[in-house]
Amino acid sequence: MPDSSRPEAQPRPRTSDPRVWDDAVLQRALDRASDGTWGPVAVLPSTGSTNADAAEQSREGAPEGFTVVADEQTEGRGRLGRAWQSPSGAGLAMSVVLRPRPPADTWGWLPLIAGLAVVDALDVAGVVSALKWPNDVVVDAAARDGGPGPRKLGGLLLERVGDAVVVGIGLNVDLGASELPVPHATSTSLEGSPAGREDLLVEILESLRRGYTLWQNNSGDAAASGTAAAYSARCLTLGRSVRALLPGDGVVEGVATAIDSDGRLVIACRDGSSRALSAGDIEHLR
Repeated sequence: MPDSSRPEAQPRPRTSDPRVWDDAVLQRALDRASDGTWGPVAVLPSTGSTNADAAEQSREGAPEGFTVVADEQTEGRGRLGRAWQSPSGAGLAMSVVLRPRPPADTWGWLPLIAGLAVVDALDVAGVVSALKWPNDVVVDAAARDGGPGPRKLGGLLLERVGDAVVVGIGLNVDLGASELPVPHATSTSLEGSPAGREDLLVEILESLRRGYTLWQNNSGDAAASGTAAAYSARCLTLGRSVRALLPGDGVVEGVATAIDSDGRLVIACRDGSSRALSAGDIEHLR
């Protein structure tokens, strides 16, 4: 849900190594965008996991919008305990503390709101991206070896910590073709964007703050806030034949028809039944 009330942020030229945080560029981006209601941003050269760091700070009372970002994660992880690895400085690894006010049964929308924030920020960076339910940020194109797409730019991992939620975001930024972990991965630079991590970080934070605040101000109602419509418009999974691998090794196949009021993916199964999934690994079928 891009904000048309302020000018789009243009990537700032830099002379330093793009794989090393430029504090001056980051500060200029923060000064340009921030209204002072979120933050601060803690930048680390290396850490085990930004999610773990943010979770620890949330337990100690970190305010909403407190963000941890690191050049390198030695124990980064994605959904289902998978490792998330990237050469130092080649990706954006960030975690944000949220303290949602709406009822907890509406929090299923938080990963979808975070995904929307990332694709909106990528729009500003000149990368046309989409969302693969529930947590992948992708480009709708074939893999770089000619295999089936989409190409994955990044992903999200949300963790509840008491009355707070930590939003973890991993995004490939400066990876070259030879550094991609798998053929269906990609990076913002390979997709033609010159945007640095500093500008991407700030644009994601601003997009997240706008979408999250709108959702909060509507008491977690995804329809009233426009969240549901915005997500459906950017979700590459809807309308496709899919295979869902469920926790516990269950499998569901059918057509992804909708996102329901709780943020679950609705699949019309081949036997005529319908399933609403709150979690699962989704494979797009040809």
